[in-house]
Parts: sequence; C-alpha cells; structure tokens
Amino acid sequence: MTTTPLLRVRDLRVTYGSGSDAVPAVRGVDLDLAAGEKLGIAGESGCGKSTLALALLRLLPPAATVEGRVLLNGEDVLTMRWGRLRAVRWAGASLVFQGAMHSLNAVHRIGDQIAEPVLLHHRTTPARARERVATLLRQVGLPADRARAYPHELSGGQRQRVMIAMALACDPQLIIADEPTTALDVMIQAQILRLIGQLVAEQRIGLVMISHDLAVLADTCDRLAVMYAGRVVEDGPARAVHTRARHPYGRALAAAFPRVGDPASRRAPRGLPGDPPDPAALPGGCAFRPRCPVPVAACADREPALAPVGDERHRVACVVTAAEEGGPLC
Repeated sequence: MTTTPLLRVRDLRVTYGSGSDAVPAVRGVDLDLAAGEKLGIAGESGCGKSTLALALLRLLPPAATVEGRVLLNGEDVLTMRWGRLRAVRWAGASLVFQGAMHSLNAVHRIGDQIAEPVLLHHRTTPARARERVATLLRQVGLPADRARAYPHELSGGQRQRVMIAMALACDPQLIIADEPTTALDVMIQAQILRLIGQLVAEQRIGLVMISHDLAVLADTCDRLAVMYAGRVVEDGPARAVHTRARHPYGRALAAAFPRVGDPASRRAPRGLPGDPPDPAALPGGCAFRPRCPVPVAACADREPALAPVGDERHRVACVVTAAEEGGPLC
C-alpha cells in the first residue's frame, strides 16, 4: 500500500527577472517528504536553498516566476487561491527563518507575536491564546513568564526557541527551517537541534531543514539532498551522503570540515577551489564541471539526471559515478 507523501515537489523551477535578464535560481527540483520525516538540504551560499524554501509557501517576491508543482497533502500550493494559501500558512506549514532578531518585531512582546497566528487561525479568545503561548514556551524550554519580554531582552538561543514556538503555534504538519542555528554558538546549536528533533518525533511533523553544514544535517535528519547551482545533485540516507558521498561536490562539502582529533585535516582542511557559478551564466553541460576534480569529456555534453547508486534510496547526478556503476555516461 502506497501512502501519499506529506510534501511532494515536482520539477520546481524559480526564475528571477524575465527575458534576457532572467536568472534561474532553482532548476527542476524533485523532493518527497513523509509525515514525521526529516529532510536536510545542503549546499554553498547561492545554490538555491533559501529560494527553494520560500517557494514552497509562495513567499518569494513578485519578480520571481515559480513553475512546477508543490503538493502539500496532495494540494498544489502554487495554484491555491489567496484565501486558501493564507489558511495553509502557519496552520498547514510554517517557516523558521534564519536570524531570529531580524524576524521578530522589536517593539512587541514575544507573547503577543506568538499569539498572533493563534488568534488569526484558531479564532479563539485572548485568554485561551495566552494559555497556548504559555504551553508553547514551556514546550521549547522557556519559562511562561518570558511571554512579557521583548526580543532584545532574550539571548540568541532564547530568541531562536521563540521562533520555533511561533512555528508550532498552529499545529502545522510541516516545518521548514532555513538555517535555524547559524547565529548560535556550538552548545546552544546542539540544544536547538535536539529540541527540533524531539518535537518532530513527538508530533509527527515533517521537517525540511536547510544548512550549509553536512555534519549538522547528518546528525539531525533522516535523508539529505545536496544542491548545486539550483539543482539536487545527490540525495539519499543522511549518514550515507555525509560519510560516503558519491558526487564530487558532496565529497568536497564533507571534506571541507576538519575532523576532531585529526591533526592532518585541521592543519590542511580540504576546501573546494573556485566559486559557485553565476546563475545568470551557467556553464554548458554539468554545472559543477569547472570545479570538478575528476571531469571527463561527457560532462560537457549535458547535465546528468539523478540516478540510483548502490540502491534505490541513494541517487547521484554525475556521469563519472554512473560510469563507475556500469551505467551510461549521460
């Protein structure tokens, strides 16, 4: 018996501008996410991760053209009427932005900010909304009396907990977390990640978590998708992608972080030479070819599609890997 995924993304494309000025930011992404599952999306800055996250809830500016399908419980977010879309945001799916201080309103108490979506979507009384706020704050490890605090009166970790409480306010089925721990120190980052994992498991929430750090995603998520130049170039079980990446880019990302207790990697971390390509001037063939350590002539022909390597759960878009597996080069 096949169950419908909580989230199904098919051939998602996002372009900024139009005509000769059009810049493709996301180029044909396919993703599936089941209820209670955690999907990590990794890649360098500029690879399209945040654009993808915003496109899932139609939060991009008018200059962006979005094509494809984003099915949330079988309903296409991209074709929803405005009233239905407003109902889905917060109640069906919510977003945790990076940089909590910039996302919270500096002149409103945090309790009022958490209560706002509760009052809007649940149409409850202010007293019940305050009770809900107290419950949410306790759920994310904050005292209920912090509801009267202003954002500047909280630490960075506390503000990020408030953002998570806001995301949970209307009992969504899906949470999209865009770099939720970037501005936090390592100890607080670990606490926040552990909290997110516990809440997802307890409430059977689907999680899409975006980060440039493969190690963080491997510790937090069930599956991992690696993006480069607006496309997914590798996906599969998180641990397998992190420790046994088959795409040269995935291997470079994993090797860029020095390993604790390994003097060689600390003294000479293996970074990736060059810079990500300009989305407005992508090279022909495989977009990673100019930085790839193992290019072959076939890499210039066309961009390879994702294909299974080892088993059906691990897929890679690389002609070299395909050749190693005994498949066609393109």
